[in-house]
Amino acid sequence: MLMAVGILVLLLVGVVINKERSALVSWLSVGLLVATGLLVILQPVDGVVFNGLFVADSFARYMKVLVIGGAGLALILAMSNAEENGVHKFEYSVLALLATLGMMVMVSANDLMSLYVGLELQSLSLYVMAAIKRDDTRASEAGLKYFVLGALSSGLLLYGASLIYGFTGHTNLNEIVVAIANGGRSIGLIFGVVFLLAGVAFKISAVPFHMWTPDVYEGAPTPVTAFFATAPKVAAMTLMVRLVMDTFAPITQDWQQIVIFLSIASMVLAAFAAIGQQSIKRLIAYSSIGHVGFALVGLSSGTQVGVEGVAIYMAIYIAMTVGLFACVLSLRTDTGYVETIDELAGAAQTRPFVAAIMAILMFSLIGLPPLAGFFAKWHVFLAAIEANLYVLSVIGVLASAISAFYYLRVVKVMFFDAPIKQFAAVPGELNIIMGVSGFLVVTYYFTVGSPLASMAHTAAGSLF
Repeated sequence: MLMAVGILVLLLVGVVINKERSALVSWLSVGLLVATGLLVILQPVDGVVFNGLFVADSFARYMKVLVIGGAGLALILAMSNAEENGVHKFEYSVLALLATLGMMVMVSANDLMSLYVGLELQSLSLYVMAAIKRDDTRASEAGLKYFVLGALSSGLLLYGASLIYGFTGHTNLNEIVVAIANGGRSIGLIFGVVFLLAGVAFKISAVPFHMWTPDVYEGAPTPVTAFFATAPKVAAMTLMVRLVMDTFAPITQDWQQIVIFLSIASMVLAAFAAIGQQSIKRLIAYSSIGHVGFALVGLSSGTQVGVEGVAIYMAIYIAMTVGLFACVLSLRTDTGYVETIDELAGAAQTRPFVAAIMAILMFSLIGLPPLAGFFAKWHVFLAAIEANLYVLSVIGVLASAISAFYYLRVVKVMFFDAPIKQFAAVPGELNIIMGVSGFLVVTYYFTVGSPLASMAHTAAGSLF
């Protein structure tokens, strides 16, 4: 409620002050996200409201904090050179907040109706954000592609929801569990589950519903891509976890096959498709597809340990991704932002701090110990092995080894190739975000590892 009222107030503030003076609205937006985050943390009240449409539990609170954190950091990233990126309009911050509000509804959805409303509020805002740089044909193309494919995925999800309603007689997720447990599985219900999960898989860009990701990531302005790669992924993954672990718990055997397929396909395709990429943003797009596959390894286990693994993975993924985009936005030349990997040549000589943080994040994305990325993969693979999913674990480890090639290639270009461009000075806020991200990734085991595992354990426990 605070978030919704705050968005309307900020919309009025933006109109009254000045359409082009977006810095004030941007900082107020970050302040609103901080206030909402504190309210989520400091009001730990569990329960169901709005006649069963909305649920508040430990899992929802944990994921909402990640969503709000990812959205807030992405907004701060957007403030550096906002005009060049086309995100200097005050509407950008308002759209980001509307998308975040939709994600918070998704995270706490306890009914197929509220689930869809949250999903569409997020999606419609993201479509406009992708095309916000109106004079850029690539951004317009990205927005249109995202809109057309997003509409298709919404259709799949709605069709699945209608089948589930038809075969169980309920839209409330708690009542659907009871109906499935009492009535048993039917072929119509299984079809409904398949379509519903296909719609959600599109939102997390799991293969084979990933087609939009590389194009949209490349075409949209970089700060918008940073937003896409963080908060919406967490919200959609939360939705996937809640649906399969809670609503479809009586038919675990059936949904497990779907999730295992999505996981293997995402890990393998991303590992090979990223090898030939020259664009940095396309590389990050395939990297995010791969990491979704790794997170689904934990979910495939169908156990509390697996959900804990997913919760930890998403937190570490956000820290790494925000740091990576801060690095990309920091490497700016006279002609604009670096777009291809070759343009990073010699960054270690001209911008040693940025190159060092980017190298650390690349090693973490591979999953090398003792960096945070290693522990993220450790938790999900541990859950899969405990559930006897040995083949899935082996495929995951092999995909991780293959992905090392394209991550290390970026490090090689930065440190061993001769400089070809002079990089501009780095904005202060980006230095801070890079520094904090690098510090957390390196010292994860000694600093945030134990408290994060404890919070993930509490969050996952509320689903069982």
